[in-house]
Amino acid sequence: QVQLVESGGGLVQPGGSLRLSCAASGTIYKINEMGWYRQFPGLEREEVASIRSDDSIYYEESVKGRFTISRDNAKNTVYLQMNGVVPFDTAVYYCYVQVVEPPWVAKDYWGKGTLVTVSS
Repeated sequence: QVQLVESGGGLVQPGGSLRLSCAASGTIYKINEMGWYRQFPGLEREEVASIRSDDSIYYEESVKGRFTISRDNAKNTVYLQMNGVVPFDTAVYYCYVQVVEPPWVAKDYWGKGTLVTVSS
């Protein structure tokens, strides 16, 4: 089992910055990918950014140039630096990790979510 603990959400003014953190703990054999999704009210979760074990990175189009994802392998922690936020970024942000575990299959784990509110 893998547990994810998110932190860093809250209220931020338009144009401001926020950094989300997500630490994975438990029995971790190998991490394939870590990243962030967000969910707007009444809609399904959408992928915001992800970073794979080969260091390849994905960004959703609307956050390119504003958000930066990074990872600390020693701490099994992924970060999302959010700069130049806009009201549209208001959502619940969920951390996820895809691991490989016995019998050597990929499995996804999710955090509980952290609310980011962009408002003046």
